[in-house]
Amino acid sequence: MKELLVRHRQKIVYLLTGGWNTLFGYVSFVVLYRLLSQTFNYSLILTFSYILSITNSYVGYKLFVFKTKGNIVREYFRFYLVYGGAFIVNLILFPVLTGVLMVNAYLAQGIIVFMTVVSSYVFHNKFTFKDSGYKNKR
Repeated sequence: MKELLVRHRQKIVYLLTGGWNTLFGYVSFVVLYRLLSQTFNYSLILTFSYILSITNSYVGYKLFVFKTKGNIVREYFRFYLVYGGAFIVNLILFPVLTGVLMVNAYLAQGIIVFMTVVSSYVFHNKFTFKDSGYKNKR
């Protein structure tokens, strides 16, 4: 069991960090949506939520999962590219789920956030934090 944990440490820590990031991102959307939905369009609220969430996620993944040193600007830019794609998907799926399929806004965002956490590991491992950190310490 210990060998299994050691061998899959990065994935386990990623899931734990991703869990925190998911909670943080979802709660930030809910709070901002509740506070601002009467004044601002959901797209602007989603933008604010994504900026907060992306920055929180970057710090967590850099420090705890991939453990990279330096490369802050390059990694942060790549991180935004990965989540920029997720943001575009979110902008497309949210109105489809809420407007066409009549899913509650909070549930719709929860579904989208779950999809983002699952797919982002591959992109961060193969692109954002590629070439440094944890993978070189194995």
